[in-house]
Amino acid sequence: MKPHRSAFAISAVLACLLLAGAQARTWTSADGTKTFEGELHSYDPATGKVAVKLANGKEMNFQQDKLSPDDIAYLKENGKKSAAAPSSSGGVKALPDVLPDPDGKEADMSKPVQVYILMGQSNMLGFGNPDALKKVAQAGTYPYLVDEAGEWTVRKDVRNVFVMCSGNSPAKDQQNDWMTIQRKIGPEIGIGHHVGHVTDAPVLILKSCIGNRSLGWDLLPPGSESYEHGGKKQPGYRGTPDDPDGDTGGDMSKGWYAGCQYDGDVAAAKKALENLDTYYPGAKDYEVAGFFWWQGDKDMRVPAHFEQYEKNLIQLIKALRKDFNAPEARFVTASLGQTEKGSKGGDGVILDAMEAVSKSTDPELKGKVGFVYTHPLSKGGSSSGHYNGNPETYMNVGEAMGKAMVELLQN
Repeated sequence: MKPHRSAFAISAVLACLLLAGAQARTWTSADGTKTFEGELHSYDPATGKVAVKLANGKEMNFQQDKLSPDDIAYLKENGKKSAAAPSSSGGVKALPDVLPDPDGKEADMSKPVQVYILMGQSNMLGFGNPDALKKVAQAGTYPYLVDEAGEWTVRKDVRNVFVMCSGNSPAKDQQNDWMTIQRKIGPEIGIGHHVGHVTDAPVLILKSCIGNRSLGWDLLPPGSESYEHGGKKQPGYRGTPDDPDGDTGGDMSKGWYAGCQYDGDVAAAKKALENLDTYYPGAKDYEVAGFFWWQGDKDMRVPAHFEQYEKNLIQLIKALRKDFNAPEARFVTASLGQTEKGSKGGDGVILDAMEAVSKSTDPELKGKVGFVYTHPLSKGGSSSGHYNGNPETYMNVGEAMGKAMVELLQN
């Protein structure tokens, strides 16, 4: 039995209920020492999972064995009458304070797969140690990652796909399975569990990226024009240092060009979507619902790139939406973990740029771009050193990015 289930779940419920003043039945803890109020929201007799809705609209989830025998009897008599979790908007449910374990059920395949594309550089790749993460999860942090036996849970409604290429060369599959822990940890785990929990449709997490790439050069998006910096002309999309206004046409045999990695990452993701059934068995159709972006380590070292970051990021959002025919797709970006607000270096400029774009009043961006300040979430180290492989950094950032996306979808 997972150690977090009693003290953590019940104390969290009590803390919120003291503030909520919910007008509902009174529940009693298994040991009889605590009582709390809330409305029964859902009950699964097969798993013993209970959801109680508070007066403030929040939902708390825990196992039935944390309740008194009388309450368990009430559940068995009335639980089947409780409604399914409510949708906030467009099939997006509210997030509980603590995610429950995946229920093991497959998604409703009559609905289009909701695709989330993850891009960036080594931050997005993920270098978190899975063995260290299992110990943390078994001790009660990220409880939804492990089952009662302490083994990794599996989401059967979320696919975890990772493709990688260098430049616009052909991509290779790195991951293609249901959402669980099988390799080093990146933000996709926290993202996938959160958007998967709230979505009443199949979800595909599609990561397409490689390390050591800059937005100002390798990932420069279509529509980016050449510009002057420090007395030197910087190349626009598909230009080169020798021919900044030129256009290689995407021919990498002529050498690396501005946007070469953008072309490759987009092509790799599109190819996966063209073969949807290979990456989400049984899927017939899809919609690109959002993009996630965790990047900036390489740009922060080049003034010509970090000073142009805000402009390039806006162009990236517009280009991705166009390339994937998703004009309303939401976009979430995250700062580098070592960077504090107010930093004056290149990384600070990038952080400010990301935050500014998330607060833009441009109708194309307003309310559709989220920003996650990751310094409080990082467990040390830097983006250059992959945060020392600490999986909690990648989990914390992934969870925060997933929650940010859910908020955008609900709005």
